[in-house]
Amino acid sequence: MIFIREINSLSSKLLERIYRQSRHHQVRQRAHCLILASQGVKIEELMNIFQVSYKTIYNWLNRWESEGMVGLYNKPGRGSKPTFNSQQKAKIREWAQRQPRQLKQVAQKIKEEWGITISTKTIKRILKTLSMSWHRMRRGLGGKPNLQEYQEKQAQLEELKRLDERGEIDLYYLDETGFCLIPCVPYGWQNIGEYLALSSRRSRRLNVLGILNRKNHLETYISSQSINSDVVITCIETFFSTVNRPTFIVVDQSSIHTSDAILDKIEEWSERGITIFVLPPYSPQLNLIEILWRFMKYQWIEIDAYKTWETFVASIEKILKEVGKNYVINFV
Repeated sequence: MIFIREINSLSSKLLERIYRQSRHHQVRQRAHCLILASQGVKIEELMNIFQVSYKTIYNWLNRWESEGMVGLYNKPGRGSKPTFNSQQKAKIREWAQRQPRQLKQVAQKIKEEWGITISTKTIKRILKTLSMSWHRMRRGLGGKPNLQEYQEKQAQLEELKRLDERGEIDLYYLDETGFCLIPCVPYGWQNIGEYLALSSRRSRRLNVLGILNRKNHLETYISSQSINSDVVITCIETFFSTVNRPTFIVVDQSSIHTSDAILDKIEEWSERGITIFVLPPYSPQLNLIEILWRFMKYQWIEIDAYKTWETFVASIEKILKEVGKNYVINFV
């Protein structure tokens, strides 16, 4: 039998408070045990209540006798020691970055370097603690923009945004994209072990030219034919037949935006208050309409739309017509 000294009223109140308010389950459990023990509950009953061994109850009560309130809390250094130190974890991160899809090779490196056999599941847990996660990669660009040119254009574009917000100019973003029945595979909630299958097959390509502003006003041209400089010129002439204030249209440096036909129109458009703002190469992130294309391809086109070409085209046309109403992007 284990005996504990009588718990005074102050200690009893503290134990009650710890039992009800502590963030730590083990601390609440030990405080509860002491409260019951002080009320005369026997060891066998405490073992049943807390589902622990005689030795555990003994240790709880013994630490209370020797250390008081401090004995309720775990001492530093308890539990198993980590397998890897911070330098080793940094090395594991480096190996994972070199082989982002081949954790078995990372496990092999660990075994060769430190003689430690480890599973890929354990490596995943380590990588998560290092703020890494398993998510989709993105297609990269063919090169990088000139840093000075990029920063200058970015600053100019920020000033145009401020003028647009004050209503002194109109700022638009122009770009083209294509859609077909080979879908961009999105993430989605699915039952574990089951996978939603998206219809995928070769098809014609539906080409879209869009002109978008930050208020989600969108003008589009849709065609199954290729979009060239003549189409771009016609769309600008049609959508901006008259302008009420200076208008800037942001475009990338694709060939259909920098052709001789476009350059021949620059001066004429400038006289009418329309300025073509050309982005530096490899800078799609500066063209906000790219966000619209991404939302459409990865989120807004329904899975059922890929069943037939007709339903697919109808879905895209519906989304384009309802941008700014049922489909809204918050450009900050």
